Amino acid sequence: MKTERPTTLVIFGASGDLTRRKLVPSLFSLHVKSRLQETFKLLGVARSPSDDRAFRAEMRQAVFGEGGQATAAWEAFASRLHYTQADPADPVSMENLQRRLAELRGQEIGNVLFYLAIPPQAYADVVATLADAGLTSTQDGWRRVVIEKPFGSDLASAHALNEAIHAHLQEDQIYRIDHYLGKETVQNILVFRFANSIFEPVWNRNYIDNVQITVAESVGVEHRGPFYDSVGVLRDVFQNHVLQLLSIAAMEPPASFQADALRNERVKVLSSVRLLSESDVARHTLRAQYQGYRKERGVAVDSQTATYAALRLHIDNWRWQGVPFYLRSGKALADKTTQISIQFKSVPHLMFPLPRGMAIRPNALFLCLQPDEGIHLRFEAKVPDTVSDMRTVDMEFHYAEDFGPGAIPEAYERLLLDALNGDASLYTRADSIELAWAIIDPITRVWERGKPTLARYDQGSWGPPEADLFIAGDDRSWSMGCGEHAA
Repeated sequence: MKTERPTTLVIFGASGDLTRRKLVPSLFSLHVKSRLQETFKLLGVARSPSDDRAFRAEMRQAVFGEGGQATAAWEAFASRLHYTQADPADPVSMENLQRRLAELRGQEIGNVLFYLAIPPQAYADVVATLADAGLTSTQDGWRRVVIEKPFGSDLASAHALNEAIHAHLQEDQIYRIDHYLGKETVQNILVFRFANSIFEPVWNRNYIDNVQITVAESVGVEHRGPFYDSVGVLRDVFQNHVLQLLSIAAMEPPASFQADALRNERVKVLSSVRLLSESDVARHTLRAQYQGYRKERGVAVDSQTATYAALRLHIDNWRWQGVPFYLRSGKALADKTTQISIQFKSVPHLMFPLPRGMAIRPNALFLCLQPDEGIHLRFEAKVPDTVSDMRTVDMEFHYAEDFGPGAIPEAYERLLLDALNGDASLYTRADSIELAWAIIDPITRVWERGKPTLARYDQGSWGPPEADLFIAGDDRSWSMGCGEHAA
């Protein structure tokens, strides 16, 4: 950590699932790697009664599992963990929290990072309560607030939430987290494009025919039925994860690796996405629901919520004019995978004596983000001992092979350390949030009126048959080059 003052991470919602599954295990990993300040402390805050001893025992189980053996490293880390019972929406509780921080730190509280692992409807109230209690004052150190998604449910609510939070915090104090941006493979897109001179010159409309982004999940809604039925796939995945991947894949080279430079270029992409009119939505979007979704717990028996979506978007700028971006995501699909497929144009002239009707398969580049992390380059090679027969082959890079198994850290490790160090590069800015909602809102408004018709698909498939027709109308097909499965 790049700080001299003592730093405390305050997690609101310390008894919740996110704290147990992601935050504390990631912080422990940072501790093992000696990346936390020696005076760093974590203060868990929740409404449920507990104390330091019980909180440490609960977090030990979260890290090592039931009956797991704690290590000496854990014992050292556990001494950093503290707990206080408080209601983050209660002003009196915030006064108690301030006293507890002073007890842990003495007269100088120092730097404080607040992490809101709480329901989204409480974000604005909690920030206001912190400000009223003087806990956002930067008199004796910096104050930052990490806010989980979802950030609003549409453009109007996102704008209102930004306004409410900006009433108490400066933009550089606000860290809106999207864990997809913390994935090592997502960060590698920037290195791949801008640290290798052979790729950037062809990363444009002159050479690329289309770009496909797939975020597929093999599980259904599971225990999230009531929440998911109120948001659907567009609000749950597209507005944040998918559009952020789009912005990184399509962005211009930033002038530097500074946070503002990186985020400015991502915002430029989103501001250039062509918004869909009501008539466009019917032609450029597809919505579907998996068979059996309406029988899931907490889902309405007549639900029209889409669990699968395919979109065709265009970016109206010099680099990407005329290149379609096909985005798709869904639940209960054949496999879990996240990938970006760059489909290059066909060769302009065929010089090889191929059989009648046969064409050379266009080159393709696959950025495999999870779970088979790596990069595949597909190209044509001559079959040995033939005149000019060709076969498509792959040139592959796998993280596990080149860097060893387990080399990729949990995304929250990087994101937490960046927030502690004041690096907002991988966090989402206010204007980016609102631009993403501006892209999604026109689609959701038409979908809520029942257009286009809700298609159906079998669980374990790659989506509805209409999805193949959707892209086939452009004389293209879905392409997957990551892992063993292909759609």
